[in-house]
This record gives sequence, C-alpha cells and structure tokens, in this order.
Amino acid sequence: MESRVKFLGHPVHPMLIVFPLGLLATSVIFDIIASLRGVPSLFMASYWMIATGVIGGLVAAIFGLIDWLGIPRGTRAKSIGMWHGITNVVVTVLFAVSWLLRMGMPANPPLTPRALSVLAVVLALIAAWLGGELVDRLGVGVDAGAHLDSSSSLSDRSAKESDPKFRRVA
Repeated sequence: MESRVKFLGHPVHPMLIVFPLGLLATSVIFDIIASLRGVPSLFMASYWMIATGVIGGLVAAIFGLIDWLGIPRGTRAKSIGMWHGITNVVVTVLFAVSWLLRMGMPANPPLTPRALSVLAVVLALIAAWLGGELVDRLGVGVDAGAHLDSSSSLSDRSAKESDPKFRRVA
C-alpha cells in the first residue's frame, strides 16, 4: 500500500518524523548530561528542542493520519497504525506537558518534567517499533513497484510499470 502523500516520489510522513524524534530524544540526553554535570545551558537547549520537537511531531502526525486513513478497515495494519498514532500522540502530549512545566525555570527544571520526557522517549521507542512493523512487515507506505532494481522514484511512473522487473508488493 503506497503512501497517500509524497514529495519527489517518497512518503512525506517518514521524512518528517526524523526531526521531532531526533530533537526530543536529544533533549532527554541533554537533560541527563545537564543533571549530572550541572550545566544550565543544556537544560535551556533541551527546553527549546522540546518546543521544536512537539511542533514537528504535530506536523508529522498530520501526514501520518492521512496515510492511516488510506489503510483498509479490518486489517492488521489499520489496528497497528492506530496504536502507532495513539502512542505518538501520548508521546507528544507528555513532551508538551514537560515543556509547560519547565516554562518558569527552563535553566533548572524540576524532576517531574524531566521524568515525563524519559517516559515519553520510552513510549517513542515502542511507537517507532510499531511504525517499523507497518512499513517493514506490512508494507504500508511502500511503493507498489518496489524491488531491488527499481528505477529512481524521480523517473516516469509508466517507465517503472513497463520495466520487466516491476512487481506489485502486497
């Protein structure tokens, strides 16, 4: 099943998730280092990474929802996609709450917002596994003409379909 929204022949949702995922995970790493070393500037960096990561996560979620709506009802992919989306919404909410709790003291946040961020990263790993299950196991978002010698995604689609190696991925 191909992604519904593409840019230059590639699904948009997986392109966008790397930014919030990287920012949010790195914010937790910065929190840990700041806690251990007493570096307020890393807490500040974490604060802004969370703000940017939450915004990026919301943008990526729009494209994930569009793709999810295209998955046929009653399939395992629909169910896994739902749990992937719900888990990511929870992750985003936990980080947003963490950010809000840091607002008054971003250079020295209390333990609660830092703990929420750690919990959110653990849930993000679960959500990422579910996303991998969707793509790698169930073929969601995979181009119908995908194979080891496929032509470039920038090439003409009709050229792909006339390729003798063209095959549909179920």
